[in-house]
Amino acid sequence: MLHVEADPPAELSGGLRDLLQAFPHRMRTAGPGEPAVRFTQDSGLVRGYATTAEGSGWHIRYDRPCDAYRALGTLAGGNPHQAGTQFESLGVMLDVSRNAVLRPATIFELLCRYALMGVNQLWLYLEDTYSVPEEPMIGYARGRYTTDELRAIDDAADRLGIEVIPCVQTLGHLEQLLQWPQYFALRDTDRVIVAGADETYALIGRMLDAATGPLRSNRIHIGLDEAHGVGTGGYRSRFGDRPPFEILSEHLAKVSAMCAERGLSPMIWSDMYFRLGSATGDYYDPATEIPAWVTDAMPPGVGLVYWDYEHTDPAFYRDWIGKHRTSLGGPPVFAAGVWTHHRMWAQLPRSLATISAGMTAARDCGLTEAVVTMWGNDGTECDLYSALPGVQTFADAGYVPSTATPTDEADAETGSSEDTAANLRGSAGISLDDWIAASAVDVLPPVTALPSDPAAARWTGNAGKWLLWHDPVLSFLTATLPDELPDHYRALADRLSAAAARSADDVPLAFPAALAQTLADKADLHLRTGPAYRRGDHGEIRDIVDSLLPRLTDRIRRLHAVHRDTWHARNKPFGWDVVDRRYGGLLARVEHLDRLLREWLADPNRPIEELAEPPEVVFPEGAHTRCLTHARVASPSFIH
Repeated sequence: MLHVEADPPAELSGGLRDLLQAFPHRMRTAGPGEPAVRFTQDSGLVRGYATTAEGSGWHIRYDRPCDAYRALGTLAGGNPHQAGTQFESLGVMLDVSRNAVLRPATIFELLCRYALMGVNQLWLYLEDTYSVPEEPMIGYARGRYTTDELRAIDDAADRLGIEVIPCVQTLGHLEQLLQWPQYFALRDTDRVIVAGADETYALIGRMLDAATGPLRSNRIHIGLDEAHGVGTGGYRSRFGDRPPFEILSEHLAKVSAMCAERGLSPMIWSDMYFRLGSATGDYYDPATEIPAWVTDAMPPGVGLVYWDYEHTDPAFYRDWIGKHRTSLGGPPVFAAGVWTHHRMWAQLPRSLATISAGMTAARDCGLTEAVVTMWGNDGTECDLYSALPGVQTFADAGYVPSTATPTDEADAETGSSEDTAANLRGSAGISLDDWIAASAVDVLPPVTALPSDPAAARWTGNAGKWLLWHDPVLSFLTATLPDELPDHYRALADRLSAAAARSADDVPLAFPAALAQTLADKADLHLRTGPAYRRGDHGEIRDIVDSLLPRLTDRIRRLHAVHRDTWHARNKPFGWDVVDRRYGGLLARVEHLDRLLREWLADPNRPIEELAEPPEVVFPEGAHTRCLTHARVASPSFIH
């Protein structure tokens, strides 16, 4: 228990009050005569802090509020030291546009944890989940934030020394908006708004005002990534054929001018330029060529954000940071990523490896701004609390202890620093080992879910998600499913259940524990049912019907309940309908399989056509190594 001085510096008073309320079991205000943690602002510690013993208490000297809060977090984890950072900003981006719209109270809880890590920026990725006056269909039935909610988020962040930056879209990723008849005339494609049209820029102006009005920051991220097919649809009909580079450059010039009129400083994702310059359309094509006129036409003051969640070699990141300087005219903000997308739990071994390598390169290249992203592709089924170790690793890579040794620096590149485990206990009260172990819902044998296993850092498969949703009757992707999966998931469920029971702070582990338990039976079902039917094994089918299917049904229902309760505690209710249908569809197909098997047991001459032929090898390397969406695994049919 840390005892914090009763009368801290004024700039820390609001934030410390919030932290004391958020973590009453780990810190409280010191009483009369109690040894306390006291704070002194010291501008000599440029972007840094120093924690020293003072009698039986502690003294924290700091430059900025974020440095003071980070020092308190490391102290709470039993890791007092002195550190500094070259980064003016270390940010976290939360995707609140892929079904799950975090409740403001949840964002506040996360902000308290992020503050204790040293984070001083929050990026909110808002495609359509914010209110725009006179545009009722923007965010309609999607849980959009009200102006008051955004203002409350900004107030809470400001007390913790955190700047809130809205991330919107002004070209691509607007399918949620363009689905409505009111905006059909603004379609270039079903995802891309038509550039060049006056009504497009009138709408974008209202969007810029709505997203930035409630917030203190004058910065805004205007997107421009993944605008695939720009110029090929409505634009071509209205304005004729033009090279995509020309459309993009002209559009950026107009939107950046609109930002300048409003006193806003815009940023863009830089990948669109590199992909348009690639003959193959790849994200990371070493042969990409951006015409010099494109660089020359870049509006002044537009920030570039280089996102890269893929690589584990710092040299790759250094090369691409250099390409930004030479091809696009300036140093980027580096955007790392925690692998929360397309899965139920963050894939932490890969996250820690890529974050550590990218941040090493960012430091080497002298970058001063970095952010770590958490995306929710394909439904945001993942609990973003599972990403906390990734955020801690990111922040730890941003701050360099003044006593760092070559070994410490090597640890920072591999993500294996023991300090991160201590700091995570201080900032979030959770176990790094247990959180990483839960990544084994996706990382499967013979690979181990450990940062020390190089294969885990390369693993991108999401079997923990797709195996759950895979159709239990057709079972069309299971030809190469490993026989050891049921035992793997049973052992994992036992470990996570024990970890979840140890501490109230580990409650989020109840979900991956229930998931692993369900996956053990689901894998067993896929491995046993088809082969037993094809060899006419009545005894095996009877055991599946009488034992396995009822147990699996109960476990799916329990998992559904845990997932539902977690979702509604963390997020607004909007968007849960998507996940609810996935559970409902799964249960309906399990029930259908049960009926088919019972009918066959009663009359073996009645064939089960769906089980008659063995599944084909769709992915020679094994479907369990692939990252697959719900639509891809729930049915072999491609439905338009």
